[in-house]
Amino acid sequence: MSTKSVVIMKGDQTGQELLEEALRVLDPNVIGFEIDFQTFDLSLEHRRKTNNQVVYEAAQAMKRTGFGLKAATITPEEKGDVGSPNAILRKEIDGKVIIRTGRRIPGVRPVAGTFAPISVIRMAVGDAYGAKEWRDGEGLDEIAYRTETIDRKTCRAVAEFAFRHAKKTNAKVFGGPKYTVSPVYEGMLKEEMDLASQKYPEVRYEPQLIDATYALLINNSGDPLVIPALNRDGDCLSDMVLQLFGSIAGSESILMSFDDEFNPQVIMAEAPHGTAPSLFGKNVANPMAMILAAASLLTYFGDAKASAASRAIYESVIETVREGVRTSDLGGSSTTSEFTNEVISKVQTKLEVWTTLQGF
Repeated sequence: MSTKSVVIMKGDQTGQELLEEALRVLDPNVIGFEIDFQTFDLSLEHRRKTNNQVVYEAAQAMKRTGFGLKAATITPEEKGDVGSPNAILRKEIDGKVIIRTGRRIPGVRPVAGTFAPISVIRMAVGDAYGAKEWRDGEGLDEIAYRTETIDRKTCRAVAEFAFRHAKKTNAKVFGGPKYTVSPVYEGMLKEEMDLASQKYPEVRYEPQLIDATYALLINNSGDPLVIPALNRDGDCLSDMVLQLFGSIAGSESILMSFDDEFNPQVIMAEAPHGTAPSLFGKNVANPMAMILAAASLLTYFGDAKASAASRAIYESVIETVREGVRTSDLGGSSTTSEFTNEVISKVQTKLEVWTTLQGF
């Protein structure tokens, strides 16, 4: 296979520590092939030092390579500070979709019996985020306004990817926007979902209003689901969905841009959690989500070796937890590095066995 390049975006506090654990798993001695890592320091200190120039440079590098792996970073709250690097990265790579998948973690009790995977395919731009806001009037007569926008290209990207992902994972496309109340605005996404369902008739399709989606998710325990959503709805949904499985540790977060045929063009993976400052420097944080983020990138390399390595990492992470090697957040006593060591050992064993048995 030709060597792929991945942009590595360093972060803050525990975010950086967990990125380093994920990179240990991507070592060629573990996965069996080389990856060219191009590293950019997106720590808060360096973003301030460069006035966010390093974030723009990382985005341009991702557009060249097609792949990025990002550590959790600090977003300062002070107005006029450097702000969120994620907002810049999304805009610069023209990210359209954010994918977060909740999945069952062995030994962790899910809420309401949820066990089949649930993927939220969220609009990455527009809607309530970046909307124009203003107020008129005074006192009790004061009125607040907000102008939100969505565009058809982004709606199509969300719908198209949702159905492709459902086909790939044998899942059902479920849920949707509140198109009955907002047929012009939210109805645009519903129109694209309906069009995609005609294009992929083999994919099960059960559209629901967003409020019904929330209610029905609490009672869902069987089918794997893929849920297309507007930006604001998807933000709320993904937080709830991950918690349905009892922990956000078993999920990665993927930002994706597309070409004109809606094929993935740039894929940036990260963990859905933050920098966890209280755990910094203690070697106790859970590296699961960051390792899974690394594994998710490999699935888009388009190579058999990378696909095998990705599967080996996913299986090894889940098996490690199932066998009782867990960090404290999952009720265990293993350190961060001990968990990663066990994952590495399992990945190496799996890949060696699969190579040995090739052709059987």
